[in-house]
Amino acid sequence: MLDVGGSQSPWLLLQSGPCDAAWNMALDEALLDAMPRLGKPVLRFYGWTQAAASFGYFQKFAEVERATLLRPVVRRPTGGGIVPHDADWTYSLAFPTVHEWYSLRAEGSYRRIHEWLQTAFARLDIPTELAPCCRKTAPGRCFVGYEKSDLLWQGTKVAGAAQRRTRTGLLIQGSVQPPPLSLAKIDWQQAVCDAAQDRLGARWAESEPDTELRERTEALAAEKYAAPTYTQRR
Repeated sequence: MLDVGGSQSPWLLLQSGPCDAAWNMALDEALLDAMPRLGKPVLRFYGWTQAAASFGYFQKFAEVERATLLRPVVRRPTGGGIVPHDADWTYSLAFPTVHEWYSLRAEGSYRRIHEWLQTAFARLDIPTELAPCCRKTAPGRCFVGYEKSDLLWQGTKVAGAAQRRTRTGLLIQGSVQPPPLSLAKIDWQQAVCDAAQDRLGARWAESEPDTELRERTEALAAEKYAAPTYTQRR
């Protein structure tokens, strides 16, 4: 279990473990919808019960289907490109509208999340850097090339994210493609929590989805994210 001590403003920590693709996307959207009720930031770490790929809300399904062999594919509630989930570490962050992150421009929140992860990797003696500019070699594929403020390790993108702002809050979905080093996921997750405590004054409180959140997730998973009509909507 992570050490989630601290003494500053409370943030919720949700350890979901491996879930199927539709459930993963549904719970992230449900957290965004629940921000007015929860009233505090939520960091969620999660995995995948099988190899899959997620793709951005605005991408065309036919192009995604041709671009990756991973199945299933699931449309994210956020933007961005295709992300493989066969060996990555995934997380999401949800912020209510009253939190200062919500007022940041997209570029600012994107940079801030990767500065946070950069600090976490530094705690594990892994030097990374933020990409100063864009180098796209395969449009529509998130981890081929990189965008400005993506996190790089030895010139290769290791962390990217996508965002969505609504009237209820801000959702960030992120993926870390582990660098070729001996690094345990639990150690990285602990470093992420510790870095937030140092940089952002976060005090972590472990949490589980309540009945309302779980019911909303179940509905979204069944009616939206597992439905071919939604996946193939454009």
